[in-house]
Amino acid sequence: MSNLRAERLARFDRPGLYVVITSAFCAGRSPLEILDACLAAGVRHVQCREKDLPDAEYLALAKEFHARTHAAGASLIIDDRVDIALACGADGVHLGLSDLPLPDARRIAPDLLLGASSHNLDEALRAQDAGADYVNIGPIYATQTKETGCDALGPDAIGAIAPSLRVPFTCMGGIKPGNIAPLLARGARRCAVVTAVTAAPDPQAAAAELHQAILAAADARK
Repeated sequence: MSNLRAERLARFDRPGLYVVITSAFCAGRSPLEILDACLAAGVRHVQCREKDLPDAEYLALAKEFHARTHAAGASLIIDDRVDIALACGADGVHLGLSDLPLPDARRIAPDLLLGASSHNLDEALRAQDAGADYVNIGPIYATQTKETGCDALGPDAIGAIAPSLRVPFTCMGGIKPGNIAPLLARGARRCAVVTAVTAAPDPQAAAAELHQAILAAADARK
């Protein structure tokens, strides 16, 4: 592992809220406005996910995300697009099950963190064996922000999958203040959300509430 990738992984391994920002789910606000609110709340894991922007616009947005996350010491992950992640200087790229295979992404981008989606133990282990730096477990609860093709896994999926992983994991899908406690009790250290923050009336307050809950649970386990 390169020194740069190791440094990026060490930053990513910190506990905390992981906010996925997509223009379509920002309740009419700029994704940069939501990003600034998240960073002000202490969030240090951010993903930029844009499925519909033309490449030039996506890259321009990603570069601005990078400038702001870098200044805050936060990790920036780009969804799906290895080329955009490399061009904007992001820390990593998150790859779904139908995206570029992990070994090919690693050949193209040896210094990027590679995240991988998983819906069960077999998929998580295959991603780990293929070189993923972190694995996402989900959807934990029902979600309307992404078509996953599978039913909600429930909080117990963390206990069923995470102990077999050697790499860090995130969890995602329908997570909100009222249902995050079971995930933290099962050892979740990085919980990913979309609309719980991006569509909230006060994104900074929403992000701070979830972020502090995760940090408090991590401190309690020390």
